[in-house]
Amino acid sequence: MSADQDTPTRVETSPGPLQPPVVIIGGGLAGLACALEIANGGGLPLVLEGSDRIGGRVRTDEVEGFLLDRGFQVLLEAYPEARRLLDYRSLQLQRFYPGARIRVEGAFHGVADPDREFLDALRSVTSPIGSLVDKLRVARLRRELKRASPHEVLHGPSRSAGEELDRLGFSSRMVDRFFRPFFGGILLDRELDVPARLLRFYFQMFSLAPASVPARGMEEIPRQLAHRLGEERIQTGVPVRRIRDGGVELESGEVVEASAVVVATEGPEATRLLGSRLPDPGSRGTTTLYFGLDAAPIREPMLLLNGETGDDGPVNHMAFMDRVSPHYAPEGRSLAAVNVLDAQLPPELLNDPGMDPAPKLLPPVRDQLVSWFGSEAASWRLIRSYRIPHAHPLQTPESFDPPERPSRVGPGVWVAGDHRDNASINGAMASGRRAAMEILGEGPS
Repeated sequence: MSADQDTPTRVETSPGPLQPPVVIIGGGLAGLACALEIANGGGLPLVLEGSDRIGGRVRTDEVEGFLLDRGFQVLLEAYPEARRLLDYRSLQLQRFYPGARIRVEGAFHGVADPDREFLDALRSVTSPIGSLVDKLRVARLRRELKRASPHEVLHGPSRSAGEELDRLGFSSRMVDRFFRPFFGGILLDRELDVPARLLRFYFQMFSLAPASVPARGMEEIPRQLAHRLGEERIQTGVPVRRIRDGGVELESGEVVEASAVVVATEGPEATRLLGSRLPDPGSRGTTTLYFGLDAAPIREPMLLLNGETGDDGPVNHMAFMDRVSPHYAPEGRSLAAVNVLDAQLPPELLNDPGMDPAPKLLPPVRDQLVSWFGSEAASWRLIRSYRIPHAHPLQTPESFDPPERPSRVGPGVWVAGDHRDNASINGAMASGRRAAMEILGEGPS
């Protein structure tokens, strides 16, 4: 299925004679969640998306029969907002194995969720990932978090993730070999300077329910929301130049009147539109390289992590996506998704976000894959690479206090996005709902 199929295109929308619509700038998850809440509350939303289709960072491209998500992404099925907004059955969610294989001491070693894969978890007790005491501490942390609510977890003490793991007594070997690659990949920070609240939140989500992807790619998530909203309420290919009194001005020069405006874009674009009302939250980036190959070297839908502490190579984590969902690759082929964090990029790529990352990254990535899987990995063909400079907003213990930042930034103007809550699908959708509820409660400006 083409990634462009059934995507809302620009349509002429009449806001009706009584009052202008609530104009939502940005058709990503935050904007679509906001629009749905507005519509469900009896308001009239109008989503303006500057690019050619909805989804924001949650998009999927079809290339040569492969489905390529724009950056390595998964859905944690325990997300409260996802459970509230999404129809999991129609997404045909395909689940990752509840555990991972971690590369340490020149070999892969398994770890598994004891609640879902008890025998595999039992076999992993003697793995060199951490000590038996470390694994008992993991089990204790799981029990603690499964008893708490997500709200309690996100409003816990403010400290860094690294400080939290030290407080909990985990050994440096466990931190280096498991927590850095696993949560470093999720939070895009192997240094674990991110808020401990986020580490605990993600640990809770993984403990409560599986990680998965829609059968036909992550873009199925925003498509489902857009379908429920109705394409007559979405216009694509309409970039906004600026916000003005009573509405917005498009790059075309056209003015769209609004009863309220919601800026539901990623942080840098929100700062461009809002200026001093919203300082740039900063960014964490990532790069994903997709390779086509004849057959995956593993059978399981498994996440593979780099737990080596030396200079093993730039890859932090990877997966063979056709093992998770067969739709990700043509019949008889396999798709490897390989992820590199910004900390492993050469300076020239960091300084020029528009530069093609493949020429600089491909040689060391390929060398690392050959060391992991043998000489056959040298023949894997690069299909496409994605450099995502703003994959996550920059979140520190200081900037994450409070966990939900204000939505209203001025008269008649609100802001939504994961930079207002937390860097996740859940945070993006929750921020959109919060902004909508405030607008519905306040009434037209």
